[in-house]
Amino acid sequence: MAKYNISERKEKDAAYRTLVSPALMDELKEKILGLVVMQKKYKDKNYSAKKLSEDLGTNTRYVSAVVNVRFHMNYTSFVNKYRIEEAMSILTDKRYQDLRIEEVSDMVGFSNRQSFYASFYKLTGITPREYRQQHGVTSTKQKKK
Repeated sequence: MAKYNISERKEKDAAYRTLVSPALMDELKEKILGLVVMQKKYKDKNYSAKKLSEDLGTNTRYVSAVVNVRFHMNYTSFVNKYRIEEAMSILTDKRYQDLRIEEVSDMVGFSNRQSFYASFYKLTGITPREYRQQHGVTSTKQKKK
């Protein structure tokens, strides 16, 4: 047993998180919400934490710290949450009933079907197709079959 040094992994607090003042965190939080949510930057497949930090005139560590502390998730989960919420409204909207799931995924900013399905399932517990069916939306193509 002494051959392997196995110990429980301890949750570490990133030191840089405590270096960001609460006032700056609040300010950055509002700016992040303004850009990512209000301007719908989450729809851009290439909108990374690096691009966000450049838009805010800060660095990625500060952006990461704010997202972790104020939103209790990492940047990718934060952006995907808004993408999934938008996808949910599109999937239940009769105007978009003929869109394929892949097209919805593309519209909300996912670069591939697999990450869309994985994120959707993680957030809702069901697949996008099941979600659409539960809300009674079927495409006119399916009705003709």
